[in-house]
Amino acid sequence: MSIQTITHVEYHCADAAQTAAELQTGFGFLRDTDPPGGQPEVQTIHLHQGAIRLLLHSSENTDHPVARYVERHGEGVAALALGCTDPQAALERAERHGAVVLDRAGGLIAGFGDTALRFVPLRDEPAHTGGELLDAIDHAAICVPAGQLADAVRFCEAALGFHRIFDEYIEVGEQAMDSSVVQSASEGVTFTLIEPDTSRRAGQIDTFLADHDGAGVQHLAFRTDDITTAVRTARSHGIEFLSTPGTYYDGLAERLDSTAIPVQTLRELDVLVDQDHGGLLFQIFARSTHPRRTFFLEVIERRGAGTFGTANIKALYEAVERQRAAASV
Repeated sequence: MSIQTITHVEYHCADAAQTAAELQTGFGFLRDTDPPGGQPEVQTIHLHQGAIRLLLHSSENTDHPVARYVERHGEGVAALALGCTDPQAALERAERHGAVVLDRAGGLIAGFGDTALRFVPLRDEPAHTGGELLDAIDHAAICVPAGQLADAVRFCEAALGFHRIFDEYIEVGEQAMDSSVVQSASEGVTFTLIEPDTSRRAGQIDTFLADHDGAGVQHLAFRTDDITTAVRTARSHGIEFLSTPGTYYDGLAERLDSTAIPVQTLRELDVLVDQDHGGLLFQIFARSTHPRRTFFLEVIERRGAGTFGTANIKALYEAVERQRAAASV
């Protein structure tokens, strides 16, 4: 299959300039020269860092689709652009397998709720200039309503040519959720698909679906090759990360053969560590700054790990649950 990577993310927000400033200051994104011929009544700002490309859109016209998206869902990912060796073939395959084409000329199909997927040509990656905190988009976590996870996985397999690499049932207190991870054959695009278990107490996934008004991207994970530097630098520039209870770190030495990064450093930075058959991975969530708490960012470093550590998934969602509970007080 021709899908190779996520070339860019189209993010709709209330104020593109403000969002861009936060990403530039906090995470070190750089602003591109604004391209000519933008959309009327839309402010568009292009940011980049490493292989990450973000297109931020906002509009003061309340009747514009960008403003309507923000009104319904809050700020969030409106489209994921999938770089393909043959975008037209990718679109035709998706359509044969039931995908709804939203804009044939633009290679746009319906994806998950109002988060669309766009098939685009591959582009040359710019050379790294050094000093980047973040390298690439590791994965997108997508929440779907209860009972739709299996259909979402089948859509990714049939329409996109992805394969399932990981399944996990996650329990956090009295709430629970099912998740499946699907990935392109190139391993360059990974979606973590999540649905709530409605037989249990309503939790953060139910809250996301209610506040976001349907399926969508809950968070984007940015990959780094030095998570300690990335977290320290971002924190010094005003980014807040979710805290982790000290008890999480007390048993790491017994649970893992090696943490690579000293446990004391992980504890200091609230970074989580786990392993799969391939090696270690380190993760942390940035605190959501959106009033609805419907979108946030993750920073992840992989040292051989190709999937997701079981203990980390639970710990990460427990951290989000603590933030959700604190915000409701």
